Amino acid sequence: MNDKLKRGSLEMIAAMLISGTIGWFVLVSGQAVVDVVFWRCLIGGGVLLLVCAGLGLLRAELLGRRVLLLALLSGVAIVGNWLLLFASYAQASIAVSTVVYNIQPFMLVGLGALFLGERITLHKLAWLVLAFIGMLAIVSAHGQGEVAGSNYLLGIALALGAALLYAVAALIVKRLSGTPPHLIALVQLLTGVLMLAPIMEWQLPQGEVAWASLATLGVVHTGLMYMLLYGAIQKLPTALTGALSFIYPVAAILVDWLAFDHWLGLLQWLGVIAILLAAAGMQQGWRLGLRARRAVRV
Repeated sequence: MNDKLKRGSLEMIAAMLISGTIGWFVLVSGQAVVDVVFWRCLIGGGVLLLVCAGLGLLRAELLGRRVLLLALLSGVAIVGNWLLLFASYAQASIAVSTVVYNIQPFMLVGLGALFLGERITLHKLAWLVLAFIGMLAIVSAHGQGEVAGSNYLLGIALALGAALLYAVAALIVKRLSGTPPHLIALVQLLTGVLMLAPIMEWQLPQGEVAWASLATLGVVHTGLMYMLLYGAIQKLPTALTGALSFIYPVAAILVDWLAFDHWLGLLQWLGVIAILLAAAGMQQGWRLGLRARRAVRV
């Protein structure tokens, strides 16, 4: 492995490990979901503003009217995605929410077929069926295992909604090829600040733990994580990027167990394995021995 691939791999691994701890900091902060997302956007936006300024990206020619509008729309979807995902943690646990959230690649495929005319191959359909079976296993595990969510099915629904919004954001960002990703992320975070400021109660968090958690979410889980992730994406082939991305849900499961003593039941584990295997198979282009190569247009 050459130095470029090695550095990119280390950056991707670090970004995914950081992502896996997001749920812990969200819950430990003790703040309302809206407040957590607002402070993440404000603090993380400040970090990325400095980064973009240092990279010379704060130039008018990089943000034309079309680019700015699309970046703003993707920001609305990303902020909505965070609101739903963070809300799901308290309902279905960090582990279950994160795994269900990882069904978003299939939603992106579906949206691409509906709005971009992209074809869905039989192999992708097969992986989609496996992911659906995994979802059924997780849903049917309601009340089983040691997951202490207060409303398990609501948590799953919130995680699915978050996945859909992420897929929408990704679809929009696809139209922004050529725009520096750090700049897109900055616009998304500033959009979050503008969206949430009017509905904030503006009661400052109390206690060192709350402030430390929010600062970590803004600086580490947003500013630093974005830089690591985008740096890795620029250095790694797509297949390796996709493979390393599965560190995120595995890390989240371990964090949920170590921090909150939440462990999955048998059906939940079967669902987790099915979803992650299906997502990996689709992203890596694994074939299931299907002979037909026709594609299905939705």
